[in-house]
Amino acid sequence: MLRGFYTAASGMLTQQRRQETLSNNLSNVTTPGYKADQGSVRAFPEMLIERMESKSLPTSKTINLPMRSEVGPLSTGTYLQETAPDFTQGDLRNTGVSTDMALMNGNFPDENGSVFFTVRGQDGEPRYTRSGNFTVDGQGFLVSQSGAYVLDQQGNRVQTGGQEFTVSPEGVLQIEGGETQLGISYTNDVYQLVKEGNDLFRYNEEGEGQAPVNARTAEGVTFGVKQNALEGSNVDPARTMTEMMSSYRLFETNQKVLKAYDQSMDKAVNEIGRVR
Repeated sequence: MLRGFYTAASGMLTQQRRQETLSNNLSNVTTPGYKADQGSVRAFPEMLIERMESKSLPTSKTINLPMRSEVGPLSTGTYLQETAPDFTQGDLRNTGVSTDMALMNGNFPDENGSVFFTVRGQDGEPRYTRSGNFTVDGQGFLVSQSGAYVLDQQGNRVQTGGQEFTVSPEGVLQIEGGETQLGISYTNDVYQLVKEGNDLFRYNEEGEGQAPVNARTAEGVTFGVKQNALEGSNVDPARTMTEMMSSYRLFETNQKVLKAYDQSMDKAVNEIGRVR
């Protein structure tokens, strides 16, 4: 009976965490460049339950072996193994704002490859983002909405001088008197990136993948940059709402099972074997 408690409780915890992931996705449905998290639910290993009987099986050496009859497999619960972002491209929408930029996927030689804008994190290390809703700070530098400096292909901050600028489809920022290549990085495995706040990703140095490289020099990589536009979130609101309802029903079912076990335990403790 106690095993049933643990199985039902693990199911409730799994659906609670899944619900939290889906709620976070839904709250970011209008966030530019947001990549929806997807949870991976796994089951703990099953155990085979057998009943030991009093009957025995004689052997040639007159040794009696107890006979066993199978009861069946016992599930020991589920857990949310991990959450990983879905890196499919979101829809592009025009904004008419010159500092807004959208990355457009082209051809990638790797199945899990993708391109990102490169910005500078608070620790001075590069971070990667698909959110191109940039702005210009008081010193003329191009920055993200969180204040992270947008970097060029050499890792330097992009200085606009407060002037109007245009961005070519190749990602070249052009102002009067000069031009700058925006830092576009390519990773051959997006799942080597760790999600941080403010729509930023960092490279997982403990992973086995290759660190992001210059997308312009990476062999077989093509991409595009569209000014006056943003890449929208890839969250599907209708599908997410459906999954949230399904998760809630599963949580409710496990809750009822747990309550039934609790009532059975209460009877076993307080009623069975009572002397009257």
